[in-house]
Amino acid sequence: MVELLFQNGQRKDLSTMRAYERFLHYVSYDTQSDSASQSVPSTSKQKILGAELVQELQTLGLSDARMDDSGYVYATLPASAGYEQVDPVALIAHMDTAMDMSGADIKPRIVKNYDGGDILLNQKLGITTRVSDFPELKRYVGEDLIVTDGTTLLGADDKAGIAEIITMAEELLAHPEKPHPPVKLVFTTDEEIGRGVDHLDLEQVGARRGYTVDGGAVGDLKYENFNAASAQVTIHGITAHTGYAKGILRNATLLAMEFHAMLPIFENPACTENREGFYHLDRLEGRTELAELHYIIRDHDMGIFQRRKQLMEQAAAYLNEKYGNGTVELKIEDSYYNMYEQIRPHYNLVEYAAQAMRICGVEPVSEPPIRGGTDGSRLSYMGLPSPNLCTGGHNGHGRHEFVSIQSMDKVVEILVALMGIYANEGSN
Repeated sequence: MVELLFQNGQRKDLSTMRAYERFLHYVSYDTQSDSASQSVPSTSKQKILGAELVQELQTLGLSDARMDDSGYVYATLPASAGYEQVDPVALIAHMDTAMDMSGADIKPRIVKNYDGGDILLNQKLGITTRVSDFPELKRYVGEDLIVTDGTTLLGADDKAGIAEIITMAEELLAHPEKPHPPVKLVFTTDEEIGRGVDHLDLEQVGARRGYTVDGGAVGDLKYENFNAASAQVTIHGITAHTGYAKGILRNATLLAMEFHAMLPIFENPACTENREGFYHLDRLEGRTELAELHYIIRDHDMGIFQRRKQLMEQAAAYLNEKYGNGTVELKIEDSYYNMYEQIRPHYNLVEYAAQAMRICGVEPVSEPPIRGGTDGSRLSYMGLPSPNLCTGGHNGHGRHEFVSIQSMDKVVEILVALMGIYANEGSN
């Protein structure tokens, strides 16, 4: 990393970097978000990277680059000559990294000309990324992979997306003969904790169509995601001396187990894939007098999603009838919905992205749909339909995260081609 960022003792000019070089710089910033924080953004350190991005964008010549009080970064890549009247397109990526694993003091390493075998991340700690666990590695034989040292995540989710978007901007600025519409660059905070667009100003974005660049392998083109809800189950018990508890004791922890047992045993993340939804018990806390269960509920199909919530309501009602009203309190809150309902009327967004990929020799892959959420989901319901494009990253949120340098270059190529398609659309 040091060799990439410094030459002859001087820091390399970020305006002349390839996407992967930018990425290696960005991951030196710890931008982990924090769901327990009520601040905006949830961690002030996200704004440190935001300020760096503003400076870089201004250096490239995007004079309107700025960061607002919420930590969002906005900038405009002006249209190429003759395409100023084409409707703008927004490209969006997020600055924060997940809470699942530390994003501080990341030590990326480049595995050059990957040979297809297991990758030893940390000899001292005995941490290895094994092909048997991550068979997608086999598609990257001969490429150069950026990996972690096994003690942190990498941050390709989604600093790879930021690096690719900015490198695309540099490419288009350097080649004015390549047509493109006005491009709105937007970098958000707190996506990983579900608050990525809570304070986003659509007027500052200045576009009515866009893409999040926050996907996986090259060719990843997703426009469907889960419908999502969170559920908190609070169970009230009655304590009593265990020697004299008969007919009195009502153990909240046992009732919590009873509640969970009423949910389908195999409909959990460890047993589901593709379009299959699930209930996920994320946290359980309890003692005799009080217990709490925290769930997330997911399904791509809205009808099944609603039935999943109804089943939890029925389970709570049954236990209240069995043990007395007020024994179980259930609070369910919807988090986000399947973006497809909002993308469908603007399906040309998907078709143009697929066309751009094929121009670049990549076959688009839309199945299975996203088994999670994205800023694009909520943006689509806010009036900015935004399918999700690939970044080239794999295994986000953990120590085995990696990204291919060649994949990052290809994503930049796809973004350039996509902007060309929009320019041609506007000139017809």
